[in-house]
Order: sequence, then C-alpha cells, then structure tokens
Amino acid sequence: MVEQMQSDVHSPRIGISSCMRHEDPDRDLYDGRPLLYLEQSMATWVMRAGARPYLIPAPPESDRESLPISLDDMMAGLEGLVLHGGVDMAPSSYGDDPRCEAWSGDRTRDAYELQLVDACLERSIPVLGICRGMQVLNVAFGGTLYQDIETQIERASSHRAPEAYEQHDHPIAIEPRSRLSSLYGGCRRALVNSVHHQAVCDLGEGLSIEATCELDGVVEAIRLDSSEASSTYVAGVQWHPEFQDPDHDRLLDPMPLIGDFLSAVRV
Repeated sequence: MVEQMQSDVHSPRIGISSCMRHEDPDRDLYDGRPLLYLEQSMATWVMRAGARPYLIPAPPESDRESLPISLDDMMAGLEGLVLHGGVDMAPSSYGDDPRCEAWSGDRTRDAYELQLVDACLERSIPVLGICRGMQVLNVAFGGTLYQDIETQIERASSHRAPEAYEQHDHPIAIEPRSRLSSLYGGCRRALVNSVHHQAVCDLGEGLSIEATCELDGVVEAIRLDSSEASSTYVAGVQWHPEFQDPDHDRLLDPMPLIGDFLSAVRV
C-alpha cells in the first residue's frame, strides 16, 4: 500500500546549482583540477521531501559559447531550482568593490547562478535560495549585500561561529500574515541555524521580507511578491534547513519550507 501511494505522487526533477572548486595547483584534492559538487545534506533534504535532485553543471567560461548545450537548455528538463549555499558573492556582481581581499567572492559562480535564475524566471520555474542562494536572488532582482555583517552593521549579533558551524543558532522574527508564517501555523518567532557573514542590504525590486534576526534586524527570509506580474515562485532563507534533522524540534522544522516549494513545482 505504501509503495502504491508513493508511486501516485509525482516526484519532480529539481535542479541544484553546483558548488565550485576552481583549478588550483596547490590543492592536493583531485590534483587541483576544477570541481563541481553537491553537498550530501542538500541532496538528502530534497529526496526526503519526495523530489529527485540533479546537479546542474557549470560550463567553463572558455567553452561557454562553443558548447552545444547551454544552461538554459539544461533548465528545460527541470521543474524547480534550488540555489545551493557556499562562498561569498563577488561585490562586483552588485556594483560594489570588495572591502578586503577575503571578501572578493566568486564572480564565476555568481554569473552561472544569476543566469540560472534568469532562465527560471523566463520559464516560470520555481526557485528556492538557501543562504548564499538567498543573496543571489536578492542581487538577481537588483538588490545589494552587506559584505560583512560584523563590520558594517552597528551592534550586529553573531551570525557565524566557525567552530560551531551549523550548530550556531539565533532567533528570528517572522512577519505576520506572510507566506512563511502561514507555513508554520502563524508562528511569529523561531530558532534557526546561522552560518553566514554577508546579508541583504538593499532589498531587490519586487521582493518582500518575511523574517529578520530578532537580535539585530538582519534579513533572514525573502519572497517575490505575489502581486508582481511574474507569477513565478521565488523564495529564499538565510539559514540552512538542509543541515537539520527533521526529528530534532529545537530549530524551525525544515520540511514545510521545501514542501511549499515542491507544491509550487507540482502546480
């Protein structure tokens, strides 16, 4: 009976943007060759929700124009996009200069993911951004970022603790009457993990804020307004639901978030 019920539910094909390790002769791993990869936790989270994850390759910049298959072609066979977390966005991707070399980011990955977002918007393919992915969405809609919360936001709380990593957490305030609030039964306050040092500064056009850090007001969740001309589902959160065990109830349940995304995919 369980197998029959599972077979009756559509298992959508969800594209996940690649994390990148660029060519580096000083790196021992795979002899420094360029790598594209997907974190196990992200793949597991998507599969746990009943969808099939597919890593979307990023073509080398030198071959991008000559390859017969484009990023737009690859999105044609997928039904949703999840933007993976990872390295900083390059300030040049939103018209800024890096405040220090360590925050120069990855412009190559930025261009790749921004192109994926454009392809999804053109095809009305739902998009969910996680951590860096939320920042990519904000930039895609014309927004900007704080390059470093600690040095640019007065009296900022801690949003990243390298030793604790995904075990580091803080409370968020969820906007009443927002879609995010409705997913959690009208919840107004929750605890989430926090592994980032950059954040939304100027909000992108057409986006609304659905949650902020309760301690300092840093934006923690955004969504494309339903009143916009495009009906495409676009949402992002700054925390990492994929790192959480859904059976551990101390943090906000990770499953309603991806369940809502997949409901939009299945429409």
